[in-house]
Amino acid sequence: MKRIVTIVGARPQFIKAAMVSRALKSSGQFSEIVLHTGQHYDKNMSDIFFDELGIPKPDYNLGVGGGGHGQNTGRMLEGIESILNKERPDWVLVYGDTDSTLAGALAAVKLLIPLAHVEAGLRSYNKQMPEEINRRLTDHASDLLFAPTLSAIATLAKEGIVGPQVVNVGDVMFDAARTFGEVAAKRSKILQELGLRSKSYILATVHRQENTDSRERLGNILVGFSAASLPVLLPLHPRTKQRIASLALDIPPNVRVIDPVGYLDMTLLERNAALVATDSGGVQKEAYFHGVPCLTLRDETEWTELIELGWNTLVSPGRADLASFFRANYREGAGDATPYGNGKAAEAIARELVVY
Repeated sequence: MKRIVTIVGARPQFIKAAMVSRALKSSGQFSEIVLHTGQHYDKNMSDIFFDELGIPKPDYNLGVGGGGHGQNTGRMLEGIESILNKERPDWVLVYGDTDSTLAGALAAVKLLIPLAHVEAGLRSYNKQMPEEINRRLTDHASDLLFAPTLSAIATLAKEGIVGPQVVNVGDVMFDAARTFGEVAAKRSKILQELGLRSKSYILATVHRQENTDSRERLGNILVGFSAASLPVLLPLHPRTKQRIASLALDIPPNVRVIDPVGYLDMTLLERNAALVATDSGGVQKEAYFHGVPCLTLRDETEWTELIELGWNTLVSPGRADLASFFRANYREGAGDATPYGNGKAAEAIARELVVY
């Protein structure tokens, strides 16, 4: 039986790990050890995902969070290395592009432990984004690369990463959307609790550093919200809340701020929104999975398929006319394409880890 250490630390990684952990368990071929770095340390953005999604409680929690990128990565690296020395797994499994991802990758390769990267091959080509550096370094350090799309495979090939270690498995977040969409519809009461009707609101999320650290960009986003033809619901990331206060920005009266919500509640809010406005990579895809148009508040996106299909409109928060995009009429894009696989990415990952 192969021993795997799974490293998670942020909301999207919890969701991806939920699906892969189920597949690993179902295969009967693995013993999984879950290491939580603590990168998202707010209870509403951490513990609740383990409770809702059925992920095994972490065997380890480093409790690292709240510092700068260098501080977080260094502390995580030290903690992960100590645990890997103790556990000596056959594989280390990392997800996405966070500081937790890079710290796990560095710890694994320095200890000569095989490294697998879920969601390999994504690029924004914006090196100002910490996530871009994290995923590039992780891809080039990995022994097994699980790409979510054909375009991700092509990107890796351009960088000289080719061979049987690169596998297009599909997107594990699509797995999660298929698995938990109906569960959310049955279990979540968030619409009733907030007094919302389906398609009567815009759902927004803002957390990316390039937006929250810039008074101009964050201010433009809030002005854009104020111009929206529908009320804006904003589950507010703790860091964004602090930045709005410190920059002395005003939240428009048509914006309803709520605390971050659990995955099932967020899923139901996404499914019933008229429009999703976000700077999150994961939320862009979730909107598409639920058939909701998306306005992406960034200069670029890794998920270029969504732009091509017409589901996603990319608009820079640096634009003076940002508000006009919130007054546009949004239509659904092409409905037949399936760029993210068949909803069985986690099973494919488990199969590859068995034989590789």
